[in-house]
Amino acid sequence: MAIHTPSPALLDAGATAIYAHLFQALADPTRLAVLQHLASGEHRVRDLVDHMGLAQSTVSKHLAFLSECGLVRVRPEGRASWYSLTETERLAEMVGAAERLLEATGTRAVLCSHLRAPHIPSAAGTENG
Repeated sequence: MAIHTPSPALLDAGATAIYAHLFQALADPTRLAVLQHLASGEHRVRDLVDHMGLAQSTVSKHLAFLSECGLVRVRPEGRASWYSLTETERLAEMVGAAERLLEATGTRAVLCSHLRAPHIPSAAGTENG
């Protein structure tokens, strides 16, 4: 009688790369800082440059990466471009899960309250603070 052993789960290289790209977006301290600023509401590149004290090219590079990952959207308005978070509630859930995981592994760290409870515009066009 042959013993049936289940075959090991095969890794999906495509899915692994997608997850790695998302985690890469979150692994950079400057990108996390950008996300924290955007959690308080829409910002222009100029606003982020002023708040963060970084070069415009640096902020733009990080916004492009976050946009490529689907975490940030851009809304053109005249000559300005306004950036905001795409999945505010899911991002807040993920930050909460990360905080719990860090705490379970012996590290207590909490990001700004804006990222844990981001600014979410309502469907009617009014904003919740």
